[in-house]
Amino acid sequence: MRIRYDPEADVLVLILHDDPPVDALEEPGGVIVSYREDGEPVSVEFLIAAARHLVQPGEVSAAVVT
Repeated sequence: MRIRYDPEADVLVLILHDDPPVDALEEPGGVIVSYREDGEPVSVEFLIAAARHLVQPGEVSAAVVT
């Protein structure tokens, strides 16, 4: 999994797979989930991430628990 943040667009993206998405659904609250052909999620985008306190400007960190 990779995490990318675009401060200009204020979008936080969790990239789960490198496969190209074939479909996407926008959930309420500014969350977009993209899917590959077999229905598995490819990425999750959080719009207005800083305004929702998901990231702090200048600081992006993540913990992945397995």
